[in-house]
Amino acid sequence: MLLRGVALLAGCYIIGQIIGESLGHYLGINNNVGGVGFAMLLLIIAQNELEKRDLFHVEMGEGVMFWSKMYIPVIVAMSSIQNVRVAFNNGFLALLAGILPVAICLIFMPILSKSKNN
Repeated sequence: MLLRGVALLAGCYIIGQIIGESLGHYLGINNNVGGVGFAMLLLIIAQNELEKRDLFHVEMGEGVMFWSKMYIPVIVAMSSIQNVRVAFNNGFLALLAGILPVAICLIFMPILSKSKNN
């Protein structure tokens, strides 16, 4: 069952990469556009469908969690470095698009944390 969870993750990753590459080719970018994001969405959808049909066992979840504990931090770190490079190369607007959401989150974090305590 552990192997089936890893296989589910791998299958979603491959399909997500194919979708990302196809979307990039379709848009004329010649790069992968959101392949990892598509893979994560497919994994969530597949896991929900398997749980509804009572086919997703605890051991399968352990297989998915095994790789997600290592995979997600590495991908986030790699994409954050890439996005910073792109932002500096493409000018002020791209840099602003990265800084503005972070600033908004930092501003609203104390407000949201206070509202949760009440």
